[in-house]
Amino acid sequence: MPTPSITDYLRSHIRTVPDWPAPGVQFRDITPLLQDPRVFRVLIDTFVHRYMDRAQRPDVVAGLDARGFIIGSVLAYELGLGFVPIRKKGKLPFTTVQETYELEYGSATVELHADAVRPGDRVLVVDDLIATGGTMMAGKKLLEKLGAEVFEGAAIVDLPELGGSQRLREAGLALFTLVDFGGGN
Repeated sequence: MPTPSITDYLRSHIRTVPDWPAPGVQFRDITPLLQDPRVFRVLIDTFVHRYMDRAQRPDVVAGLDARGFIIGSVLAYELGLGFVPIRKKGKLPFTTVQETYELEYGSATVELHADAVRPGDRVLVVDDLIATGGTMMAGKKLLEKLGAEVFEGAAIVDLPELGGSQRLREAGLALFTLVDFGGGN
């Protein structure tokens, strides 16, 4: 985790929307982090400083549809790396590989271009938050199908009460998150 002051600063710019999209849900809205240029810079710089380190440096950054595209593409740019979008089914025009995962009520499928990564590439997977972990797990599996090594998953927010971060760690994925909304906070 970053220093408490950065965590607190970022947390103070995440809006909680009660009862959205359903009653009882506390939606964590990251758009205020993106709207203020100073806050957005702190957010991106926190990730950049972590992944500039030689031991943590990826070969490629992959972002999960859709908010992972925002952070992932800017991070890739700042690190001088390529960016790979992992999209919802039916959005990519070239040959793809697919992974279907379970949601609370149904399932979803994500896709990746078959030539998006090379075998042996060290890949960082980025999303805005980790809830149940299904999307990040599906992205990890897609990248591994192509022979890449997914060495870490990164997100702004962790919602540990939904079990996703634990599930991902149990599957062998190291995680880096900036703000934890566990314990009802």
